[in-house]
Amino acid sequence: MAIEVLTFGCRLNTYESEVIRREAGAAGLDALEGGAIVVNTCAVTAEAVRQARQAIRKARRENPNARIIVTGCAAQTEPGTFEAMEEVDLILGNEEKLKAQSYRALPEFGVNQFEKVRVNDIMEVRETASHMVEAIEGRARAFVQVQNGCDHRCTFCIIPYGRGNSRSVPMGAVVDQVRKLVENGYAEVVLTGVDLTSFGADLPGSPRLGKLVRTILRNVPELKRLRLSSIDSIEADAELMAALAEEERLMPHLHLSLQAGDDMILKRMKRRHLRADSIRFCEEVRRLRPDIVFGADIIAGFPTETEEMFENSLRIVNECGLTHLHVFPFSPRKGTPAARMPQVPREVVKERAARLREAGDRAYRKHLASLTGTRQRILVEREGLGRTEGFTLAAVPFGEPGEIVEALIEGNDGERLVAALDRAA
Repeated sequence: MAIEVLTFGCRLNTYESEVIRREAGAAGLDALEGGAIVVNTCAVTAEAVRQARQAIRKARRENPNARIIVTGCAAQTEPGTFEAMEEVDLILGNEEKLKAQSYRALPEFGVNQFEKVRVNDIMEVRETASHMVEAIEGRARAFVQVQNGCDHRCTFCIIPYGRGNSRSVPMGAVVDQVRKLVENGYAEVVLTGVDLTSFGADLPGSPRLGKLVRTILRNVPELKRLRLSSIDSIEADAELMAALAEEERLMPHLHLSLQAGDDMILKRMKRRHLRADSIRFCEEVRRLRPDIVFGADIIAGFPTETEEMFENSLRIVNECGLTHLHVFPFSPRKGTPAARMPQVPREVVKERAARLREAGDRAYRKHLASLTGTRQRILVEREGLGRTEGFTLAAVPFGEPGEIVEALIEGNDGERLVAALDRAA
């Protein structure tokens, strides 16, 4: 039977789920009677953990004879939560999930000689291996892991305890992976990591992300589109800025880890930038790449946030010219400093998150309207839908998944662009 992998959270998890599928298959899970289900969890919020637990219970109801394995960041940070679930047969940490031997005690796992929880100290991991994948199931674009872990300790974040310290994949291995994916038909590759802009600090010569981008584009000329996942703007190096200005195949879309627009809140978050840094960065990138489109993560209702502080976060949507907004109502994560700070009432957190989302929706609709009449190159993701170079969703009634098509934007429906075949192309 096929191995089913349920993936929650970030693009890095999506990439790692393909490694899980391969390694679990190599260990023989696909031969198990009743099948196997691997749940690759996220720990970024309490809600993410709740959704994983809900999915596990549903999987057990629908597959009473399957072996259910739980892994990912939530399994790493709170294995006891899943150990207490009778639906779960095995819990693997983030390092263990990528190794075939972790699955090889099947079909006897959970019986006497095999511990239900196999989660080691992620802080002891010093290297990130290059796990070559040849395809990303159900995806028109491919993700490549270039970095894992994080050396920073933002007061709200549990992820370093799930992923460990920052470590990078050598550039040669990254180039080989990208080349293999392009040979297999992918037109677009996304570089992913937990703290992408910290890439290279632990490698010989300490190359930066900009050098990696240039090296990929130079050595894989057949790659049509290279995209970056979320970045920390304060870490953007000069060569990355130059690449944004000069490399047309580097997509004009950056998703920024801003988190807040108020200086006091940023300091209490233990971020390394101030609001002026964010505004200045966006202005500089826009000067270098006028067609750039910005997304951002912003947390609403961080502990001690006053209405005035929140208004600063609200204003930064326009001041930075943000288009794709990811809004997170603050959720205290046990074990983080922010969980011990004076909390904002839940109803206020929810109300502020709603206002931020409204501001994001207005900015997005304005962005959609600005593209009417323009010509766009769209990567078709699935039948009838695709993404522009700026990562804007578009209804495109032609082209095959994975194909890049030339389109004329005739308007929008409030959620996506409406594209027609560009006869002049």
